[in-house]
Amino acid sequence: MPQAYIVDAVRTAGGKKGGALKDWHPADMAAQVLNALVDRTGIDPAAIDDVVMGCVGQAGEQAFHVGRNAVLASRLPQSVPAVTIDRQCGSSQQSIHFAAQAVMSGTQDMVIAAGVESMTRVPMGLPVTLPMQHGIGTGPFPKSIQDRFGVPMFSQFIGAEMIAEKYQFRKEELDAFALESHRRAARATGEGAFADEIVALPVRGEDGEERLHDRDEGIRHDATLEGIASVKLLKEGGKISAANASQICDGASGVLVVSEAALKAHGLTPLARIHNLTVTAGDPVIMLEEPIPATRRALDRAGLRIEDIDLYEVNEAFAPVPLAWLREIGADPERLNVNGGAIALGHPLGASGAKLMATLTHALKRRGKRWGLQTMCEGGGIANVTIVESLA
Repeated sequence: MPQAYIVDAVRTAGGKKGGALKDWHPADMAAQVLNALVDRTGIDPAAIDDVVMGCVGQAGEQAFHVGRNAVLASRLPQSVPAVTIDRQCGSSQQSIHFAAQAVMSGTQDMVIAAGVESMTRVPMGLPVTLPMQHGIGTGPFPKSIQDRFGVPMFSQFIGAEMIAEKYQFRKEELDAFALESHRRAARATGEGAFADEIVALPVRGEDGEERLHDRDEGIRHDATLEGIASVKLLKEGGKISAANASQICDGASGVLVVSEAALKAHGLTPLARIHNLTVTAGDPVIMLEEPIPATRRALDRAGLRIEDIDLYEVNEAFAPVPLAWLREIGADPERLNVNGGAIALGHPLGASGAKLMATLTHALKRRGKRWGLQTMCEGGGIANVTIVESLA
């Protein structure tokens, strides 16, 4: 079977809600990632067969096909097509899967898998709430689904509390995990670990001066356990707070996926080889637990054990998610999210999948490691798993 290779993977530095990236139109922000992949690899942009763009909030400035609009806002020729997809938080990880599948099928040779989300300019949930504000419809879950699962709605916040309760995590454990995320992210930033993956964007500060946004804005370099513990719980008697959950974030990301023929034709050097693509689905009520069975299936299909994997990125949607994954998979916490995760760095929804891949592939290269695994919990009880082999 033909192989799919990652040549480069990049992301913007995360912007807090209403923060450094607030003035960037999401199509323009995504365009900068596309431009960076072309500039960094030296490829002929006209040779790109397709752009697959993940985005969750497809309303407002992210409506009317943000993937195509990103191409039109970039320096890519208008002859490059695009598609916008939504697999909730795993949207751009699925973009990578679709790009790899296109290459492995032999139908395309060079595809950019990307993602974008401006959670400042298109607030989370807007595609649901906007029609209802105008008296149109009753929401995404019809009575048939409510009756089948015995719930009036599906909520990631409820799912996170359910996982915390199922695995009997104490709030202190969740807060300690959050603190470690900030510490790792701060250390990685200080050591320059993100330098090779970040596309710096010009922004204007509150003082009116223009500067380059090249550092993740959400990292609390002075975070303390006491400070995290003091943050108000999302529900009375619960264990989840904004401090042990992922941060609302603006950002864009992209991964260039190519065939072996394209490597030779364009003189490209691969960063990694895509070894396994897995997606599974399970309980839509607890919702966020699916990375566990998905990882088991991916490892089995790849003929690998968790002990073989050098680094893993498990999206920190909420602290109980990676903690439950660690326990059930029997994984080494020292290999998990070694540069911090979404609790510190932010979770720009549709951009997070390719964002994590940028961090994973560059971390493998930087540390001289071979195998990497990435997984993401997704709305509806779905999870993607991608296993890559570093070639750098």
